[in-house]
Amino acid sequence: MAKLTVNELKALKPGHVGTTVRDDGGLWGKVRGARDSVSVTFWYRYRWEGKTRDTACGTWPATGLPTIRAARDAARDLVAQGIDPNEQRRTDRIERQVNEATRTAELEEKLARLTVQQLFDRWMKLELANRKDKGAETKRGFEKDVLSALGARHADSITRADVMAVLDGVKERGANRLANRLLSELRQMFGFALVRDIVTNDPTHRIAKRDVGGKDTERDRVFSEAEIRALPSALAAANLLKSTVHAVWLMLSTGARIGEATRARRTDFDLDAGTWTIPKEHAKNQREHVIYLSDFARRHVEALLALSDDEVWVMPARRGKGSVCSKSMTKQIEDRQLAHYKRQAHTNRTAHAHALELTGGKWTPHDLRRTAGTLMGELGVDSDVIIKCLNQTEEHKVKRVYQRQVRLNDQIDAWRRLGERLDLLTRADAANVATLPARKTA
Repeated sequence: MAKLTVNELKALKPGHVGTTVRDDGGLWGKVRGARDSVSVTFWYRYRWEGKTRDTACGTWPATGLPTIRAARDAARDLVAQGIDPNEQRRTDRIERQVNEATRTAELEEKLARLTVQQLFDRWMKLELANRKDKGAETKRGFEKDVLSALGARHADSITRADVMAVLDGVKERGANRLANRLLSELRQMFGFALVRDIVTNDPTHRIAKRDVGGKDTERDRVFSEAEIRALPSALAAANLLKSTVHAVWLMLSTGARIGEATRARRTDFDLDAGTWTIPKEHAKNQREHVIYLSDFARRHVEALLALSDDEVWVMPARRGKGSVCSKSMTKQIEDRQLAHYKRQAHTNRTAHAHALELTGGKWTPHDLRRTAGTLMGELGVDSDVIIKCLNQTEEHKVKRVYQRQVRLNDQIDAWRRLGERLDLLTRADAANVATLPARKTA
C-alpha cells in the first residue's frame, strides 16, 4: 500500500468527512469535519489475543504525519514485545497521575515547611516585637550571621553542624560574646518553633557556651585616675566627631548609659534647674531618672546642644531622621583601639587606629559608667546612693521593696563631687593632682 502524503491530506474537503484513509503498516484514519476544515484521526490496527484492536496515534493536522507514524511504530514494537499498547497507555496514564499527585503532595509539604527566614519573621512578630527595642538588636545580629547563611533553608532541616558553622564563623572574628549571645537567641527561636511543631527537634540542643565563645566573664574595666588624666589628649588625637568627645565626658560625669546619651532630646535638659531627665522609655530599667548636672557635666551638655542642628535630638543621626545610633559611637571608639581587635583599620582612620588605647587595656562606653560609679565610691559616696545615681535596680529584694527613699541631696552631692574631681583630673596641670586612695563602697 502506498504511503499517504501531506498533499493528499491537504486535498481533503468537507465532502470527505466520514471516509477512511489508509497508510502502510496498519495505520488508518477517519476524516472528520468542523465547518470549512477537516482533520484526520489516526489509529494503529493490530491483533491481540485473536481479536482486532485499534490504538490512537494522533490527529492531523494538529499532529504531523511523521509523529503519527512514530506513534504507530512504537505501538507496533510493544505488540512485538507481547505488550498491549492500549493497556500500556492506561498504565502510563495512571503513573502520570500518581507522579503528579506525588509532586503536588511534595509541593504542599514544601510550602507548609517554614524556612529559617520565615521562622525568624514569625518569631519577630510574636515574641521579639514585645521587647523594649522591638527586637532590633537581635535582628541586626541574625541578618549578619544567621539569615545570610541559613535563611533560605527549611527550619526543620537545620542540624547542630549548621548552627556550629555559623557560631564558629563569629568566633573566628574574635566576637566570642556575640557568639554566645547568638547561641542563646537561636535556642530561643528554635524553642519557639518546637512548641508550635514547626520543627521536631532543637538543633542547639547540647551546645554549651564552652563550645562557642566560652564562659561569659563580667567586665570590670575601670579607668584609673592616670588614664582619666590621659584621656583628653587621647580624644584630641583620635579625630572623633566633636559630639562623640562631649558625649564621652557626659557619660563619665553622670554615669549615664550610652543609649541614654545618644537618645537624649533637647527637652530632656533643663539648664536653669541643672537637670537631665531620662524618660522611662529610654532607661534600661524603664524607670524615669533625673540626673543633677555638675558644672563639668553642664559644660558638655551646652556644647552638645550648640553642636546640634536638630530641633529634637541632641545627637541627631548624620543620615536620615532620629538620633545617632549608639552602635555608631561604640564603633568609633573601637576603631581607634585596633590593638585589641582582629581587623584592619579603615582607610580614612589608619592614622588614628591606636589613638584611644589606654594603659589599662580595651575600653568601651559602658566602662565610663562603671568608672563614674567607682570614682564616686572613692570620693566617699555611699553605695546605695551610687546605685540611685546610676539608676540601677537594687539586687537585695528587701531593700528594693521597702527602702525607697530618694536621698536626693546625697545624689546631688555625689554628682557634684564627681564633676569637681573630673575638673581637677582634666586640668592642664592635672599631673600635680594627688591620686585618691581606693576605698570600699559597701
